[in-house]
Amino acid sequence: MPSHFFLKLIPCRPTFAQDMTDSERAVMQQHAAYLTGRMNEGKVIVFGPVMDPAGAYGMAIAAAESEEEVREITANDPASTIHHYEVCPMRAILPS
Repeated sequence: MPSHFFLKLIPCRPTFAQDMTDSERAVMQQHAAYLTGRMNEGKVIVFGPVMDPAGAYGMAIAAAESEEEVREITANDPASTIHHYEVCPMRAILPS
């Protein structure tokens, strides 16, 4: 049974969601396509932006056999070229 992880994508600057450049927008489109692919593989359960009033950030819930596998997923994410991830193991409560 896979373990679950909370992934927080920290933007490169607090205003990123409001003022990303065209090249940054292209990276974020690649990021969405990449995580959609991992979702289709069952490795990512949900992902998307969190519109926190203190500053927007990205989040995902991943299901993986190990933290090493999750770190590989985040390292290969195109968004990792401009942002950074925090990865936290979680004890997911799932439907029976």
